Amino acid sequence: MPIAIEPVTDGFHDEVYRICRAAWEADVPDIPYGSRAAYDALLRHPRPGQDFERYLAVLDGAPAGFLRIRLPTQDNLRTAHLDLLTDPGRRRRGVGRALFEYAVARAHALGRTYLRSETTDNRPDGRAFATAMGAAAGLADTRSRLDLPPADQGRLDALLAEAWTHADGYRLAQWTGVPPAELIDDVAYLDGRLVLDAPMGDLAVEQEKTDAATIRAIEEFLVAIGRTSIHTGAVHGDRVVAWTTVTGDNDSPGQAWQQITIVDPEHRGHRLGLIVKLENLRYLRGRRPELRAIDTFNATANEHMLAINDAMGFRRVDHWMQWQLTV
Repeated sequence: MPIAIEPVTDGFHDEVYRICRAAWEADVPDIPYGSRAAYDALLRHPRPGQDFERYLAVLDGAPAGFLRIRLPTQDNLRTAHLDLLTDPGRRRRGVGRALFEYAVARAHALGRTYLRSETTDNRPDGRAFATAMGAAAGLADTRSRLDLPPADQGRLDALLAEAWTHADGYRLAQWTGVPPAELIDDVAYLDGRLVLDAPMGDLAVEQEKTDAATIRAIEEFLVAIGRTSIHTGAVHGDRVVAWTTVTGDNDSPGQAWQQITIVDPEHRGHRLGLIVKLENLRYLRGRRPELRAIDTFNATANEHMLAINDAMGFRRVDHWMQWQLTV
């Protein structure tokens, strides 16, 4: 029986959530999957700056796979991001290929040149599938995890104290959610630098257009979908010159994600990346005492940031690959 690809309608969200959760738990069992309430919140409040298309693969009359196409609307307008998941009980029956071929057709119709997706080495057949579809390896990532509480808080305190000896003239700013009005433009500038400063491998990525309105919209979006963001910046004069943030789902208080950490190039060499991450960890733990694990992704080539993570006690857990196909 042929595989049918159908747009996701309201009556199928239970099945979509079931497939997404089952696939995630099969491939990344150590990270809790988001709740159904979080899934529903994302439907009601799509991420700013992106459009979405959602499709269901039906095999033998039953839902067997899910495809979400994410389409940037402010920059990187030639790129489409794919989240392609197959029900673990229906794998190796052509469902993934059918969804991928449908995604290629949609990319052509939408005028998108680059398809991007990712796989984890926890699932070797993901790499084999991406290669069979003609995708090229674009950027290798490493996932690291910090288990809490740290085994040696005294060591972290000493590490932070030593780092501050290299940062004379800097002070901290810490906040939750939308940055204070006097800091938001600096945060937007740093956020927009990520593509310039972080390794991007062979991915075709344009610098993102980020301003204060973008930062405010993203933070309001996080609140709407039930996530909290915790931020720490290093300030020199009246400017934020280094910044880090951690986000976590409010209904999964035991786990959070370390997100961007970035230092203005003019202020490197003062241990600011380590300082803001350690200070943010202290701030975060005060606000989320139930926290037991922080996960983060870094480009495998970014040994500087990985070394900071190692010094903090993160352990390298697994490896991922971002793939790109030119269509």
